[in-house]
Amino acid sequence: MTTMTTNAKTQNNVQARNRDENLWAMLCHISVFAGFLMPFGNIIAPLIIWLIKKDEYPLVNDQGKEAINFQITLTIYLFASIILIILVIGIPLLIGLIFFGFIVTVIAAIKASEGEKYRYPMTIRFIN
Repeated sequence: MTTMTTNAKTQNNVQARNRDENLWAMLCHISVFAGFLMPFGNIIAPLIIWLIKKDEYPLVNDQGKEAINFQITLTIYLFASIILIILVIGIPLLIGLIFFGFIVTVIAAIKASEGEKYRYPMTIRFIN
């Protein structure tokens, strides 16, 4: 009877740890919307979460790096689109990038909340 109780407690601890890990991994992705509140918040917020939790949770380490890499890449693409506004092609590129960034970030957050590793498309890997 005590073995069953011990196994149940161990299983509950593992489930709680997995929920916490998934939550923090999801927050790495969701925190990029801080970019709407402050300049470069889309990079700073996931960086802070990643730096705090990367050693505690392997999924957060992986997804934090992924979120940061994508946001740095997206920022570069956005600056290039702003420059291309002079040639008029930058306007649709800018609009497309904003929608694309929002959609894949939501997908990444959902995948991370389920404990899955998500890889953003078209991302330059600055942090390995």
